[in-house]
Order: sequence, then structure tokens, then C-alpha cells
Amino acid sequence: MGGLSSILFVPGSRPDRFAKAAETAADLICIDLEDAVAPDGKDAARDAAIASLETLDPAGVAIRINGLKTADGLRDLLALRDAAILPQLVFIPMVESATEVEIAAAVLGDRAPGLVPLIETVKGLRAGDAIAASPGVAAMMFGGGDFSAELGTDLAWEPLLAARSAFVMSSASGRVPAIDVPFILLDDDAGLAEEVLRAKALGFAAKAAIHPKQVDAINRIMRPSEAELAEAREALAAFAEAGGKVIRHNGKMLEAPVIKRFEAMLGIKGKDNA
Repeated sequence: MGGLSSILFVPGSRPDRFAKAAETAADLICIDLEDAVAPDGKDAARDAAIASLETLDPAGVAIRINGLKTADGLRDLLALRDAAILPQLVFIPMVESATEVEIAAAVLGDRAPGLVPLIETVKGLRAGDAIAASPGVAAMMFGGGDFSAELGTDLAWEPLLAARSAFVMSSASGRVPAIDVPFILLDDDAGLAEEVLRAKALGFAAKAAIHPKQVDAINRIMRPSEAELAEAREALAAFAEAGGKVIRHNGKMLEAPVIKRFEAMLGIKGKDNA
């Protein structure tokens, strides 16, 4: 999942929007078969999502299935198992145990795409380390909407800070990228930028978007800037010249943990920096 900074969600019930979403600067589009689709539209949305893989670049497409504790989720999983082409990632909502990830991986078999469990409940968060460590998990996503509803709070930064922090630690323990929940105030550009900055500082690698106009801000903030990339290259060169020993460079102490961060930064360049 290297280089992934932005994921644009598009309703599975709106196949007319799939190609338009794919033309944005989002690193990945995620066709949503869950929350964005009414119960009587699930079958049509599933068919449209799978059909889209024939016309879109599947490497740039993810599909969010319904929860595996629902009949629609099981139908989604079986349809993907039988699909001729698979998306790059499959997002699995409302995951509360590693067993759910194991079931998805077993059903999809050797062709399984990367799996992205959504942690949306307290129970799921408490099992976060085991979920993140499950084979086949490519990333984890924080589902703040359902989480805030369970807590009885607003979907805002402060009420969810403790949950976000614990989620990032679980993702880090499994060595998988953490994806943050979308910012739902579509007309608050300043609020979006502030939340993306906070998410990046907390350790999130990517943030979801629910409208194309959010993508540019997410990419600009989440992706390393040219100045950050230049600093990383200079630091790695200086560290190598010193023979891998701890040195002082531009007023900072360079040692192995710092170097690992710079190496990771250079390894996850967004497509604008490729």
C-alpha cells in the first residue's frame, strides 16, 4: 500500500460516478457497498462494482463490502471470490475479531486482494492488535462515524482522540498503514486541513474522502513535501557517509530510529513525487 495518501469513497449505487472518481487525484477510489447503499439496492450495487473492474484500472479500485455478520456481506464476499477481476483492496466494515479477517482471506483464497479491516467499535478497537497482525491485512481504517455513535459523542477530533491514538498504535504493532475516517463537513476547508494535519501528526498514513474536492487538500498535507523529501535524502547521505554512526546533522541527532523514518518517507512517495 506504499504511496497511498487519499481514498475517495463513491456510492456503489452510483455507477455513473465511478469513472469520474477514478479521474480525480485520489490514489484510490473505494466503491462502497455498505453505508452508501439502501437495502433494496445492494444486489445492483454489487453487480455494478464488480462490472466496473472490467473498465477501470483495478489497481486503483477498492471495494467496501458489507459486514461479514450480514447476509449481504457474505454475498459480497462470494461474488468477489467468483469475479474474473479483483480490486486492489477489499475494505471490511465493523470488524471486531481477527476471525472475521481470517474468514475473508479463506473465502477469497490465493487470489485475495489486500484486506482493510475497519475498526468501528470499542470491541473492535480492543482486538485491534490481533486484527492488524492477521495475515492478508494491508492496512486498517478507523471508522469514526459508528465509533462516535457508540460513545454518544460528536464525530469530532477531541472526543475520538483517545480512540484514534489506540487505533494508530494497533496499526503500528501490525506494521500496517493507518487510514483515518473522512471529514464530513464538506464546506469547511480550513477544518479539513486542520484535521488532516492532526491525523498525519498522530501517525495516520492516509485519509478517506467523501467528496472529490477534499482530495487535493488530503494529498497536499499527507504526502511528503519536496522539502521533507530533500531533508530525508540529505540525512540518509550524511548518515551513510558517517558509516552508520550516530551523528549531528542540521541541528538534529541522526540515529537508527530517525533514519528508519526518513527511509519510510522516501519509500511512500505519493504519485506527484514519483
